[in-house]
Amino acid sequence: MGDVDRIVRVAAVQAAPVWLDRERSVEKAIALIDEAGAKGAELVAFGESWLPGFPFWIWLGTPAWGSDFFVELHKNAVEADGKEIQAIRNAAKRNHVEVVLGATERDRGSLYCTLFYLGSNGEYRGRHRKLKPTHVERSIWGEGDGSDLIVLDTPIGRLGGLNCWEHLQPLSKYAMYAANEQIHVAAWPALSIYNGTAYALGAEANAAASLTYALEGQGFVLSVSSLVDERIMERVADTPDRQKLLELGGGITTIYGPSGEAVAGPLGYNEENILIADIDLSEIRRAKQAADPAGHYARADATRLQLNRAPRVPVNLDDFHEDLQLRFEDIDQ
Repeated sequence: MGDVDRIVRVAAVQAAPVWLDRERSVEKAIALIDEAGAKGAELVAFGESWLPGFPFWIWLGTPAWGSDFFVELHKNAVEADGKEIQAIRNAAKRNHVEVVLGATERDRGSLYCTLFYLGSNGEYRGRHRKLKPTHVERSIWGEGDGSDLIVLDTPIGRLGGLNCWEHLQPLSKYAMYAANEQIHVAAWPALSIYNGTAYALGAEANAAASLTYALEGQGFVLSVSSLVDERIMERVADTPDRQKLLELGGGITTIYGPSGEAVAGPLGYNEENILIADIDLSEIRRAKQAADPAGHYARADATRLQLNRAPRVPVNLDDFHEDLQLRFEDIDQ
């Protein structure tokens, strides 16, 4: 299960990015990592699609109205091997912290809602792409696959994460529990959309999803959200009708223990801050005694998960080249 007899200082960043400004958002992220590192943090986590910001326009208007925003997001998205991720890797190494960064990732022409895992030694540890973007998010982001359900061995323990309503996907959660996850990043956007009209999208319901994840998986959960600030409101809430659908704030950042109890937070709904807590991984031992969903509490004879970890690739070039060579051989004969 990994080393459970240690205490880890973790930091959950509740802040707004410099919305749709990749370079300035990277500068802000590095400043926040430096601040958390100076306070002794060993892990720093950001919310869903924090860099360069969540695409709020998809909930506020037509696809045609949002088309220019999409182009702007595409220009400001990050690439796994790009200079922006490298700059944050350098900050992680300088501060000796693991970083989990929510971002919109660009891979050729497509965009993905990605959590990047960047190591305290400066290494690129891996990524998780959201397997199924929710509702209108599918007009922006593509889908991940089974290879994106990862839990990583790190110096602070076994670390994983999911984005937003992936915490309502029982089978994806079970795959993470089965991988002996100890510290989980539940990455959320600012939860200030449709308040008063869609309870399921709000702070209370989604905080409950993070709490439930901690209780079900018997691990520590950093439930970290971003914020809507004035810059975002000015850009997308440009009519009275849209101003009724989006509001400032949206923070729910809380750190939960393996019993489901909050060990730190929540931060205030409009509070830009870093929530820091010392978590004792040995508490996982006591929680696992009562229930281990992929261990002694499982009933594989009745129900089990089938997990396909193979990456989904649209073109198999090796097979294509082999087939092409056979065709040339046939022609020569």
